Amino acid sequence: MTTTTEVSKTFKLGGELKIHRLGYGAMRITGKGIWGEPADREGAKKVLRRAVELGVDFIDTADSYGPAVSERLIGEALAPYAQGTVVATKAGLTRQGPDLWLPVGRPEYLTQQVEMSLRWLKKERLDLWQLHRIDPQVPVEESLGAIKKLQKEGKIRFVGLSEVSVEEIKQARKVIDIVSVQNEYNLGNRKSEAVLEYCEREGLAFIPWFPVAAGELARPGGKLDTLAKKHGASVSQLSLAWLLHRSPVMLPIPGTSSVAHLEENLKARDLALSDAEWEDLEVAAK
Repeated sequence: MTTTTEVSKTFKLGGELKIHRLGYGAMRITGKGIWGEPADREGAKKVLRRAVELGVDFIDTADSYGPAVSERLIGEALAPYAQGTVVATKAGLTRQGPDLWLPVGRPEYLTQQVEMSLRWLKKERLDLWQLHRIDPQVPVEESLGAIKKLQKEGKIRFVGLSEVSVEEIKQARKVIDIVSVQNEYNLGNRKSEAVLEYCEREGLAFIPWFPVAAGELARPGGKLDTLAKKHGASVSQLSLAWLLHRSPVMLPIPGTSSVAHLEENLKARDLALSDAEWEDLEVAAK
């Protein structure tokens, strides 16, 4: 008998804000190197609108994408927002050029960036604000202390972290309530396994960036490719479906600047494999 475990399609952020688990990451709607304007601004807005049309209600961005370009495009394309649309943004990384990023966690800087995010996104309150990186030059208590003040003022609903260890999450939670963690994670990269397991125990959302498996695991003719073709799917779709299957707190946010690629990614929501096939894939990945 072939059995297939049912996978939940929704998650309650902060235990109260219900969203669909497969979201959209808005990093790729900027220029090359995540720098400057996209080649096709109207095309970028079409992708955002199409995502919402297809039922995506969790969109992730950051003030540093562009910088300010991604947030501004989201505001232009989607405001006023459809009911239930949740936009998550981040601050704490500054830009010095294409593909260049440096952390800045000074309280006055983060406060400024929250105000700018509200302006660009055309929102009165940020649904989820995330500290993009912990600044090694600034105690996290100082960085998040400023955010706690803004949360009390009603400008931020929920707070999350990005690229952190379990100990860093615990330290941050002494200052402010944390509802999500965004770390690099995919079928072939499990360096954040301990963080994911902590999030599962604590009921925190885990948002994997770089969600699609790459390298040897995704090579043509490999296990991932073969299994994907068996189900009439792409390697990207199977990678995303695996993440949804891996943990009920997992919120993948694949990004693209193409409507066709967006539509392909979202088909991962309906990709079902047997438990035996998932186990076989797990063995191949290890």
